[in-house]
Amino acid sequence: MEHTYQYAWMIPFVPLPVPMLIGVGLLFVPMATKKLRRMWAFPSVLLLSIVMIFSANLAIQQINGSSIYQYVWSWTINNDFSLEFGYLIDPLTSIMLILITTVGVMVLVYSDNYMSHDQGYLRFFAYMSFSNTSMLGLVTSSNLIQIYIFWELVGMCSYLLIGFWFTRPIAANACQKAFVTNRVGDFGLLLGILGLYWITGSFEFKDLFEIVNNLISTNGVNSLFVTLCASLLFVGAVAKSAQFPLHVWLPDAMEGPTPISALIHAATMVAAGIFLVARLLPLFTVIPYIMNLISLIGIITVLLGATLALAQKDIKRSLAYSTMSQLGYMMLALGMGSYRAALFHLITHAYSKALLFLGSGSIIHSMETIVGYSPDKSQNMVLMGGLTKYMPITKTAFLLGTLSLCGIPPLACFWSKDEILNDSWLYSPIFAIIACSTAGLTAFYMFRIYLLTFEGPLNVHFQNYSGKKNSSFYLISIWGKEGPKTINKNFRLSTMNNSERASFFSKKTYSDGNVRNMTRSFITHFGNKEIFPYPHESDNTMLVPLLVLVFFTLFVGFIGIPFDQGGMDFDILSKWLTPSINLLHPNWNNSVDWYAFVTNAIFSVSIAYFGIFIASLLYGPVYSSFQNLELINFFVKMGPKRILWDKIINVIYNWSYNRGYIDSFYARAFTRGIRGLAELTHFFDRRVIDGITNGVGVTSFFVGEGIKYVGGGRISSYLFLYLFYVSIFLLIYYFLNL
Repeated sequence: MEHTYQYAWMIPFVPLPVPMLIGVGLLFVPMATKKLRRMWAFPSVLLLSIVMIFSANLAIQQINGSSIYQYVWSWTINNDFSLEFGYLIDPLTSIMLILITTVGVMVLVYSDNYMSHDQGYLRFFAYMSFSNTSMLGLVTSSNLIQIYIFWELVGMCSYLLIGFWFTRPIAANACQKAFVTNRVGDFGLLLGILGLYWITGSFEFKDLFEIVNNLISTNGVNSLFVTLCASLLFVGAVAKSAQFPLHVWLPDAMEGPTPISALIHAATMVAAGIFLVARLLPLFTVIPYIMNLISLIGIITVLLGATLALAQKDIKRSLAYSTMSQLGYMMLALGMGSYRAALFHLITHAYSKALLFLGSGSIIHSMETIVGYSPDKSQNMVLMGGLTKYMPITKTAFLLGTLSLCGIPPLACFWSKDEILNDSWLYSPIFAIIACSTAGLTAFYMFRIYLLTFEGPLNVHFQNYSGKKNSSFYLISIWGKEGPKTINKNFRLSTMNNSERASFFSKKTYSDGNVRNMTRSFITHFGNKEIFPYPHESDNTMLVPLLVLVFFTLFVGFIGIPFDQGGMDFDILSKWLTPSINLLHPNWNNSVDWYAFVTNAIFSVSIAYFGIFIASLLYGPVYSSFQNLELINFFVKMGPKRILWDKIINVIYNWSYNRGYIDSFYARAFTRGIRGLAELTHFFDRRVIDGITNGVGVTSFFVGEGIKYVGGGRISSYLFLYLFYVSIFLLIYYFLNL
């Protein structure tokens, strides 16, 4: 076993030859490299698969042996300062290695077909392989300074991947927004690392935990300063994992290709923040205020992400806010000290969200090939509907991912989310109520995505179901407060021929305000892309990763079922995490009260089904059988109640549609504020600083010119002026001393 651990240092470097060889090939033999571009997918998948197999072997040894292995070597030694590099293999590392490699392999296989028509195919695989290298180096790091190095590399790769289509202004702005927002967190992380080094004199995790714990217990350090340093470390995780208030970059990151979105949201960038907090949790647990801060930020992010997802029409943005909310659940669990529940949800969410994003990529890939569908319309759920008939495999996979994220048993996310909800009741009833309510919102907006995309006839949302203008909820939740302009009651897009459909989509009457308002060159093709009159199922190379992720979504949750009966322990996750949990909770016991578990499970599942029921009423095929949404009008009659209902819906819709007004606030407070401050500083520099300097010169010039004419060369004139000024000064001195 130790022999296997000795070669673990190679894990981050195995995928590295791919970007290096692609770079060398493009530099020296660009034509040959570009002609053979499709072959580079094979070494990318092969090398990461090797890491995946090795990581699986390490994980099995971790489960069976429950051991921790660390190896370090000195890099710089100078007097009392010693900087060491190394690698650490423990349960947290092995979990992250499994997630990064399994999801990464699926994304790479999927990307071979998805990006086949893109001119940046080679650049894409170079970025992806280097991103995997950076993330693998991050999770195997043995100290804070090493984590920071790979942390910055992950941020750089995310910048390159989000801005992959950099010729589109909106994509360039998105990657800059992500980069600047994360710089705020990274600066805080750096300050926190330096502060802890000043306190402890070490970057190593074990030394940090022991020294800080001893100093706090003996009052040997200023508690306020330690709290500040720990808070700065947490700021880095807040930015990287898109926690409030540094979450604003996440929905804009959807401007990158969909496989990149899947990788970022499942196993790389956003998971890095959760990993950092989990790694430093033994430090945070001895600082109560930090644990309270982590749980508070987590619960705010849970609720905020769910409410912002309610009215989004871009399918990827909706999933992005879903990721934000689920990351909030993980952060909440870490703040409550539920280390096992947080990592369990990290695992289950990674596979479910990767499935959903790759499923959305399959949808977008299909919609872009329809006659009349421009790239700006291919992600708008309002322009979808009825895809079940044309994409049954994608539909089934997407439905299973949706059910898992809603917390429906026995799918993966049910087990982990239910555990977090159970722990929240023990931690704070207020937090528990918010977390449970958000679980219902999650079921609502996830099924809204599914129903708008797959159910009903094709483009059913162009029809005027009610035939009247007073169907307020439909108009608000689908079109906004003003509703569609003029729509024929009997109109059905699916009955059009190709030329009619193209003519229809060329009209600006039906443009959607939430779709990007700038045209974009979505794909640069080598040749013409095949055009279809209707959506179609994706190729096998895109469907196989979906089916593999479906398998994980169905069964990965069973590794954490707290089931111990008849001498057989089925809770693999607890056994896997035993060394880390014992470090945090020496008296930890994983015994489960099955009555309480089943009771809470019934409660949480009931909330999820209620959210699904409401979504089905408002967005499912069932509401087409009610003229003017008669079911809703039955409960909400005309009059003051109806007016109040409309106002509530308008407030909720506007809050979600406008991203909680947080982006607008940042634009005014920071962007415009900093720009105004810069203009004021520029004015002060030009008019005051330069004005004083130039004024002195000009004054000297004119004074010199004036004095030049006074001097006539006569000594008597000079003597007269001298006596005149002396007399004036003497008079002033005399009157001042009266």
